[in-house]
Amino acid sequence: MKSIVKGILQIAFFILVSFVMNVITDFFHLKIPGSILGIILIFILLKTKVIKLNWVETGANWLLAELLLFFIPSAVGIIQYKDLLYKNGIQVVIVVILSTGLVMTCAGLVAVQLAKRKERKKAL
Repeated sequence: MKSIVKGILQIAFFILVSFVMNVITDFFHLKIPGSILGIILIFILLKTKVIKLNWVETGANWLLAELLLFFIPSAVGIIQYKDLLYKNGIQVVIVVILSTGLVMTCAGLVAVQLAKRKERKKAL
């Protein structure tokens, strides 16, 4: 029960950071989405050890595990643009496949490099 409450509070922290950064981007008319700035802010806070990883790890792991659910509204929203899909469907599919492959490749390469770095640190 304690870990559930901890996870909920951590997720609430992520939502709060995203909300605050959205307000800031709206106020300053920035072209970058507030959620992206929020991710950058959390990264900087983690790297500078202002916040510790275990303070946000449970919530972050849950959000990553359920990431696919966050794409469902976007996929359903595409249905509103049937005429666009009829005209440019093949192009859209090609872009989606290529961009997905690129993201998967980059994520895999980063994961391999991080694993190698972690192994080198353990060896020392």
